[in-house]
Amino acid sequence: MKFNTNNGSKFVEGLGNATKSIGDKTKNLVKSATDSISDTTKNLVQSTNESFGETARNFVQTTTESIGDSAKILVQSTTESISDTAKNLVQSTNDLAIKSKDLVISAIDENGNGEIDIEDIIIKGIKTPGVKINRANFLKAELSKNYPADVIEDAIAFNPAHANITQEEVDKIATEVIKYERNFVSGISAALGAPGGMAMAATIPADIIQYYGYMLRATQKLLYLYGFPELNVEDNEQHLDSETMNILIICLGVMYGSASANNAIKAISKALATGVEKKLLSAALTKGSIYPIVREVAKWFGKKMTKEVFAGFFKKSIPVIGGAIGGGITFFTFEASCKLLKDSLRDTRLSNPNKNFDEEATIEIS
Repeated sequence: MKFNTNNGSKFVEGLGNATKSIGDKTKNLVKSATDSISDTTKNLVQSTNESFGETARNFVQTTTESIGDSAKILVQSTTESISDTAKNLVQSTNDLAIKSKDLVISAIDENGNGEIDIEDIIIKGIKTPGVKINRANFLKAELSKNYPADVIEDAIAFNPAHANITQEEVDKIATEVIKYERNFVSGISAALGAPGGMAMAATIPADIIQYYGYMLRATQKLLYLYGFPELNVEDNEQHLDSETMNILIICLGVMYGSASANNAIKAISKALATGVEKKLLSAALTKGSIYPIVREVAKWFGKKMTKEVFAGFFKKSIPVIGGAIGGGITFFTFEASCKLLKDSLRDTRLSNPNKNFDEEATIEIS
């Protein structure tokens, strides 16, 4: 059989056209499918992103709100707990301070007024063994080193100036007296600086009373050297009359630089030197011209006593300053205070009867 080439060509051409048509359709189909898949994928991704984003936002918001509420509750609970603890601590501290203050006051308060004042310190001091100075024994002991018996007897019966003992000699004895008492004070002040906590509360009054006890010893000795009669303290050393108490208050005022107390001591010396009646001097000291000065000095000392006692208490509770430093400060302040009293007493009618005091402006006792 003879093959017709024209028919074969047509077949090939038709086959090519058919193949092309199939290819075009396939491309279109693939493209359509790809576009459809791409759109679906885009939509899926977008939908997924939006869904995840919303979920994430909701999660973050929920978590944040939950943490925020927990934090708020924690902060509030912690704040309340700290506040309650702080309140309890403050209350406990206040209660302890009140108890300690009451303990110290009860240990010192001799006149029963519920306060710490100079009268309490003087009474406590005079009760301390060794603080009361016997005038006759003291003058005899000091003067027997350089003077015969008749001079000593005259000094005891009247005063050293009346026995013609020069003021220079009296000044030398007074200086040695101050040094002697000062050496004891430095030992006390070392103890004042020693820490001991709350258990030391009861020892604070003892320290301060010892310190002022030595001031009272020095005061009595200086008074007797410069012409004053013996202070009226009962033999049992448990009582001071008002005149004696007020003279000691004035002397302590002089030791701390009070100008009005200095004027008062000169007025008392003048009254004693010129023979003013005892009842007039007593009246001046207890309710007359000198008494306002006594109260002024006593008021100042009341504040000082309270400050010293409780500063001493906290100083022992909290060891900040060493004993050597505290001792050194007290050592020098004690000496300076005694020198102020010495300078005042040596310039009076009792100790210096030959001096012209006509120009002197003093308090009148009449």
